[in-house]
Amino acid sequence: MTAPVFVVEHFDAGSAGQYVLEGPEGRHAVSVKRLRPGEDVVLTDGAGRWAECVVLAAEGKDRLVVQLDSVSEEPEPTPRITVVQALPKGDRGEVAVETMTEVGVDTIVPWTASRCITQWKGDRGLKALGKWRATAREAGKQSRRVRFPEVTDAAGSKQVAALLAKADFAAVLHESGTQPLATAELPADGEIVLVVGPEGGVSPEELALFEEAGARAYVLGPTVLRTSTAGTAAAALLLGRTGRWS
Repeated sequence: MTAPVFVVEHFDAGSAGQYVLEGPEGRHAVSVKRLRPGEDVVLTDGAGRWAECVVLAAEGKDRLVVQLDSVSEEPEPTPRITVVQALPKGDRGEVAVETMTEVGVDTIVPWTASRCITQWKGDRGLKALGKWRATAREAGKQSRRVRFPEVTDAAGSKQVAALLAKADFAAVLHESGTQPLATAELPADGEIVLVVGPEGGVSPEELALFEEAGARAYVLGPTVLRTSTAGTAAAALLLGRTGRWS
């Protein structure tokens, strides 16, 4: 799917299947992308419903009129991949969300690990969460996805353990692992949950808690990756091994 993607709240077309894209998305289409009649665009709600459309007209600075004939739905991917991402420093959180979205992660869980330097508290935490969600939305559009990843509320270690206990496959990237993630036995469907620790690493107490919940420690490779890139690399490996990239 190579046509540019725009997010809509509904697919209600008017007479003769004409749909008007307005607001910020319409402005981006008309004034930034400078789309013209005859070009293809994709409209999506970000939750799997999408429509391939043809531009009929660009009006003013923020109205794009397109021909919308039918709406399709992309099935839920399987197995689903959830990455529990410890909070990195600075803007590395948005980098992690952006690249994980691009490769195809389904859910991203911000984790307030005990060794995180960054802590989300009060209004600052809400603002940071909003940035992660906005990044996932924009990266979803850029990578031509029609089912954007969910960025959940921040979770503590006990909440992460509960998530791991329900998973069909649960892994923690940690140097104590004796098996490479590349050789782990993976489920054909269900839910895969992967935990990525902070720069300071997963604490012994957290590792014990996660192992009690059913997660195993795995190593990703011979090199040390930053927390902002480890999730993306591991997710790409899992997507290839489960056949989702085939």
